[in-house]
Amino acid sequence: MMIGTIFDIREFAVHDGPGIRTTVFLKGCPLRCAWCHNPEGFVRAFQTLSTAAGSRTVGQNISAEDLARLLNRQAHILRAGEGGVTFSGGEPLMQTPFVAEVIDRLEDTHVVLDTSGYAEQDDFRLVARRCNLVYFDLKLIDPTDHRRFTGQENGPILKNLSSLAEMGIPYVVRVPLVPGVTDTDCNLTAIAEVVRDLPGLVEVNLLPYNRAAGGKYEGLGLSFQPSWDETRAVNANVTCFTDVGLKATVVGWTTEEGQENG
Repeated sequence: MMIGTIFDIREFAVHDGPGIRTTVFLKGCPLRCAWCHNPEGFVRAFQTLSTAAGSRTVGQNISAEDLARLLNRQAHILRAGEGGVTFSGGEPLMQTPFVAEVIDRLEDTHVVLDTSGYAEQDDFRLVARRCNLVYFDLKLIDPTDHRRFTGQENGPILKNLSSLAEMGIPYVVRVPLVPGVTDTDCNLTAIAEVVRDLPGLVEVNLLPYNRAAGGKYEGLGLSFQPSWDETRAVNANVTCFTDVGLKATVVGWTTEEGQENG
């Protein structure tokens, strides 16, 4: 029986896939995105998070059987809310055998994989083929910029995107909008060119920058040093996608968010 390491289980999530969902956040990620707002997902090891309210351990080991049992207890509620279960992180494909076993134990549950796409192709396909929908992050197309801001090349990501397009599984491409980094017209247009002719794409989601991204770093003993202007309104230019016939939406704008070219 597989044992996995998670850092959160979030119930009644509404932005992690269709309907009302329970999202499982797994520890461990091969990327170090400079804007990541879940730094407790970087490593699989347990961590101590210190806040003004005190300190707590971040991390929990759980068996695939126990996690599936917990999720199955919620299945009727999730189905009633036209939702399901989402596996996120961190990067869930860092724990591929565990995630696959949990999914195999779920009872009539809609499953979303929320992934950076950075994984061995066999691992990617093993989990993706068990899912009803994939949320696939695309951050930067220029390989130099991708390595600079995430610590890794984007070749494996683009390879897995092509593989996903051949599998017949619907997917949503999600682009985090980091001001002056990922939200440039040049990068958004490059993403549109990559995905425009791929089969299976449901839509493109543009995700506004999370200005609270750096809040957890100090409490984990980490440093958050953005090289971009966090106060600048992001460029949510959906026309880079709609002009080539793609459906694109900006997810989760609030009245406080700035917007350009929306």
